[in-house]
Amino acid sequence: MMLSDWGFPRMAARVLMTVMTADEDVLTSADIGERLGVSPAAVSGAVRYLIQLHMLAREHVPGTRRDAYRLPSDAWYEVTVLKTTLFKMLADLADDSAKALGAESVSGRRMAAMRDYYMFVDAEMPKLLERWREYKIANGID
Repeated sequence: MMLSDWGFPRMAARVLMTVMTADEDVLTSADIGERLGVSPAAVSGAVRYLIQLHMLAREHVPGTRRDAYRLPSDAWYEVTVLKTTLFKMLADLADDSAKALGAESVSGRRMAAMRDYYMFVDAEMPKLLERWREYKIANGID
């Protein structure tokens, strides 16, 4: 529910948590649907969304025409890396907006503050991601 409260699509949040809390490494749409009490068709849109975000990976089930889904290794890191380009885009958009609105206007100052924040995050994120990589290695985290 917390992911949904943050704007994450509800079914995608439910599917993600189902796969994360499963003891198995992979689950089919039927497995996920059964655990959630929904049809495999209801799961398909959420699975596509999560694959697009690199939070789920699809793999073929040998000997069948079915696919199964698993968490990629270090899914949270991968999602964060994908979002880093967004920080620069938001900083650039806010900068253009601040210039267009004028530095002396209230709205221009708001946009400049947004620009400064995302410029800071954009500059710091690579360092944070590197620290995470080092931390994982030092602590034997998969």
